[in-house]
Amino acid sequence: MRRPPAIPSASPASVPTPHAWDPDSWRSRPAAQQVRYRNEAELHTSLDKLRSLPPLVTSWEIERLRALLAEAQEGKRFLLQGGDCAESLAECRADAITSKLKILLQMSLVLVHASKQPVIRVGRFAGQYAKPRSSPTETRTIDGQGVTLPSYFGDIVNRPPFTPQDREPDPSLLLRGYEHAALTLNFIRSLVDGGFADLHHPEYWNLGFLRHAELPADLRAQYERMCEHLADGLRFMEALGEARIDELTRVEFFTSHEALLLDYESAQTRTVPRRDGWYNLSTHLPWIGERTRQLDGAHVEYFRGIRNPIGIKLGPDCDPVELLRLVDAVSPHDEPGRLVLITRLGAKKVDHVLPRLIGVIQAARKRVLWVCDPMHANGRTTPTGIKTRHFDDILHELRRSWEIHREQGSRLGGVHFELTGDDVTECLGGASGITEDALSTNYQSQCDPRLNYEQALEMAFLLSNLMSGTAARPAE
Repeated sequence: MRRPPAIPSASPASVPTPHAWDPDSWRSRPAAQQVRYRNEAELHTSLDKLRSLPPLVTSWEIERLRALLAEAQEGKRFLLQGGDCAESLAECRADAITSKLKILLQMSLVLVHASKQPVIRVGRFAGQYAKPRSSPTETRTIDGQGVTLPSYFGDIVNRPPFTPQDREPDPSLLLRGYEHAALTLNFIRSLVDGGFADLHHPEYWNLGFLRHAELPADLRAQYERMCEHLADGLRFMEALGEARIDELTRVEFFTSHEALLLDYESAQTRTVPRRDGWYNLSTHLPWIGERTRQLDGAHVEYFRGIRNPIGIKLGPDCDPVELLRLVDAVSPHDEPGRLVLITRLGAKKVDHVLPRLIGVIQAARKRVLWVCDPMHANGRTTPTGIKTRHFDDILHELRRSWEIHREQGSRLGGVHFELTGDDVTECLGGASGITEDALSTNYQSQCDPRLNYEQALEMAFLLSNLMSGTAARPAE
């Protein structure tokens, strides 16, 4: 489809005038969602230690991901991004890490089969320890009295129990977060180098839930055919030059997290030998959240200066003109692989909002990778007060995003899920038919509900139907 004529970029008055940048220049801007520490001396001690520790990732890994994302922007690859809502320090265990890698690997193989393209695997892990909150404080009734304490901002800030000691922001947790991210990365690299992702291992094809799930006959038949033909995906990967089949024992995994705590992020932002610019070496793909993307804010100021590819979450209230100004601010040179726009609009609003966002980016001829996060705007609360999401709402937003991009002459180049490889009961619906009564069976998340293993894999199959043009069941 022919693109419309370019429209003028944001006027100079609408975008803050660029000025000299360094990892701490964000401190001159209003900073949303930042934590106030009572002990400034302890905070500075922790930050000084962070600055002295080895980086968690390398600049060449970051540049590798940036090159892959540039190919995805051209329609040559697809991005699969997924993992925990908020990582827990207590869940830094071998089995938990392994299960997350396994589900991402399985989902990626399903998508490779459908798209006939390589898939970029990016985990929400090794750093997703902080979470924005709608309010800085939380009030509960205890012994008939209202008690107000700081909200739980994730394990890198404070602790979940509702006590004054646990909810007090603790600067030492910044170092604990770094240490657990390093342990997680070390284990992931060891698994990958040791052949964990050997696609010949039969346990990676464990799709036994299809035998007992209450699936419609036509959908069951689609799944069974997919299982029978998954080996074709390996041959497609070989044809696309990913690797020889007999050598396909390793795949690449990259890390991502919301760069919420700018003290933590800037302490690990450095220059490296023989490369220009500054890199955030705490993760490969940091993103700006919906609550922190103010054009004149500290997060936009910080992100505009780092060399990493970056993501920006876009909610249903995102104004198209504001979006264009934001893109100009953080990616003024429109470099390949630089910018990932992650829409989180909600099943009820995607039809109204998404075409307008796509239109302004197309008209300005901006180079971006469009990704759908169908999780975050589809939350609901049960009558008993449990936060959940419904599988059908998630699927509806994903399906409509795919279709709207096609209608607009655009392309959905990736997906972003909150998921786990464990058998939790946090989201309603799916083939396994989780009901409100079953949510309390194994609800583990401290923040937002995640797709469990079966729901995540089912979602991958349904997405594969969209990619291959065989989608048959509309979301109700």
